[in-house]
Amino acid sequence: MAVDRVRITAHAKLNLLLRILAREASSGYHQIETAFTLLELADELVVTRASSGIALTVHGPDLGPPEANLAVRAARAVLEATADKFGVTIELTKRIPVRAGLGGGSSDAAAALHAVNALAGNVVPRHELLHFAVRLGADVPFFASGAPAAVAWGRGERLFRLDSPPAAPALVAVPPLAIATPDAYRWWDELYPEPAARGPVVLDAGAFTGWGSVGRLGGNDFEIPVFGKHPALRTLYEKLAQTHPLWVRLCGSGSAVAAVYSSERLRDDAALVLGEKHQRLLRVATRASPAPGPEPT
Repeated sequence: MAVDRVRITAHAKLNLLLRILAREASSGYHQIETAFTLLELADELVVTRASSGIALTVHGPDLGPPEANLAVRAARAVLEATADKFGVTIELTKRIPVRAGLGGGSSDAAAALHAVNALAGNVVPRHELLHFAVRLGADVPFFASGAPAAVAWGRGERLFRLDSPPAAPALVAVPPLAIATPDAYRWWDELYPEPAARGPVVLDAGAFTGWGSVGRLGGNDFEIPVFGKHPALRTLYEKLAQTHPLWVRLCGSGSAVAAVYSSERLRDDAALVLGEKHQRLLRVATRASPAPGPEPT
């Protein structure tokens, strides 16, 4: 049965650890090692078949020109692969903060890949969708994979699926500043103009089964350069770290900082301690299951 309209959620992510392994001399790209898990916090896309072209409506902050939007670029990739037999309208409801390190744009792109493919009758094979995801950005393959959690290497294109840590209450503190990922990498490059080779790390899948062990896996290599440029973020991180979380980290390349707690009471107490005078606080939870796929509406 042909489907003309689908709805899909695009969940935010946390980087449980993030190591910058090397900078490619030829391209300037960075090789990373990271581990992802999902948050319940999510954007929503409603994608409808149209006669031609791609139209984007955003409910939320200004995301800039539509042609630069990752969801639009993802939709275009699938439409071109299906010989542009139809177009789509995308209605995007933004709930994930922008340029906060939570992967909202990348998640929107992965959701658009699956949604437009569903409208096309899923004619694009899964492995080809993942190739599109790799070309769209380092976080997109994880979101497109459907995994609830994963370890990723390289530019994010190499993934090892994991069971996610147990669902747990989380607090995301979003300061009134945005950090572009290229800037964060540039600050890291300035600190490490000739980065030394990183030693191997043994990652045990069992370490991801509990938040206590996740907290001992390692840190986020963006924290030193980003905190150096924005001392207020270091202060925010230190305040969160004093609220007895199981885990606390800068989110990706920033600017948000997230913490995971053993109970909603501890999470809510932490929110009261921080207050919302200097940052927005999102009381959310981590997600223990894969994100649902497109649903006809």
